This record gives sequence, C-alpha cells and structure tokens, in this order.
Amino acid sequence: MARLLLIPNTLDLGCEPVPLADVLPQGVLMQAAALQHWIAEDAKSARAFLKRVSAITPLVRPLQELNIRELPRPPKGGRTTEDTKQMADLLQPLVDGQDMGLISEAGLPAVADPGSAVVAQAHRLGAVVLPLSGPNSMMLALAASGLQGQSFAFVGYLPQDAAARAARLRELQARSRKEGQTQLLIETPYRNAAVMAALTEHLDEATRLSVASGLTLPQGWCRTATVAQWRRSPPTFDKNVPAVFAFLA
Repeated sequence: MARLLLIPNTLDLGCEPVPLADVLPQGVLMQAAALQHWIAEDAKSARAFLKRVSAITPLVRPLQELNIRELPRPPKGGRTTEDTKQMADLLQPLVDGQDMGLISEAGLPAVADPGSAVVAQAHRLGAVVLPLSGPNSMMLALAASGLQGQSFAFVGYLPQDAAARAARLRELQARSRKEGQTQLLIETPYRNAAVMAALTEHLDEATRLSVASGLTLPQGWCRTATVAQWRRSPPTFDKNVPAVFAFLA
C-alpha cells in the first residue's frame, strides 16, 4: 500500500503571500513536488500552492497534468454509505500503489479541517499515513499565549446566535476554571471583531484572554491580557487576516 502524505500549507490564505522557505522545510517542498495525486479542500488554492512550490523545486509533472481531487463537503447528519464510497473512490490511487498528498487551504491537513475523513479512510485501507512538519495556528497561538499549555481544548467556532454564543462562552469559562484548561477557538476573519466583542462582554474581568493574529505573517502579533484590560484597550482586526483566541479563567 502506498502512502498518504499530509502536506502542510502556509497560513497566508487571503493575505500577501510569505516566502515558502520562511515557514515550510525544504524536505516538505521536495516531497510535495514529487507527488502526482492530490486531495485538496479547494483545487484552485492547491494549484496556487503547487505553483509556489514549483518556483523552488521542479514538480514531478507540469501543474496542469497533476491529478487534484476536491474533498466533498461534510454532509449534514453524518456520513452515509454513499459518502464512504465517495471517500474510497478519492483514495483509489493509494490502492493502485501511488502516493497521494492531502492539503488543506491553510495549516496542517485534518486539523480544524474536513480532511480528517480522508485520513480515517486511509487507515481503513491499511495505507501508511505520513504527517509532515508545518505551521499550525492553534499550537503557535497557544505557545505564544503564556496560558496553560499542558491542558487545553480546541473548541472550534462559537455559535452565531448571540444568546447561544453567550451561553457557550459561560460554559467554556466554567470548564476552564474547573479544570485549569485553556480554551482555544477560531472564527472566519471578517467576524473576528464580533467574536472579540462577545468574549470581552461575557467573560469575567479577571479571565486571561489571548489574541494571536496573522501568525507567520510580517504583520502578525499576539497579546495576552485580562478581559478588563482588553475592555479598556480593544484591538483592531484586518478583515482578511485570521486570528486565534484563547482564554484561561
């Protein structure tokens, strides 16, 4: 059985591109350049990534000849037998003995990303799954926050409904206080300001809140302060730049 390589991407989606060599090891770029078969969250962004790779190391085939298959969106209500078959079809090159690459639009595949279904199917097939080193925004934000790094949870996105969001934040803060656990969350960049407003409104004044914006980008920054301090000096966000929020009660 061939290998499924989890190829890391940069964190500059929607922003001014950074040099690949600044964030990805040369070995990763060489392995990516050697792959003919791909599964991608978005084929267009995958081609843009591979075009950047080709400027550093030649691709095994011309970009237009690479086999790039798009990962279907996760179905509502859980996966069905038909969805599982579709996932198996995506991985047919593995069964045929061809290495494949899995790439997300940003960061590491299968982390806060639907690619985990591909990895699960690869394990069912008995394939070798090989993760390669690259940036992960949640782990970088946690490391830079100064919050509890030995007990933490990534909780994804908050509800968009205001009442449900407030209730969720109270629940997460109670868990953080009880377990001494850092809570990490993300949001679509253009909603970052709204999430920050909700955090400073519904979390206790003494709760420590960390914001990491544009990590690995030249304009990136990270600041940790109490909610009371954030209320006095709120941040500004670029609507195109991703951010990670973390708090510890």
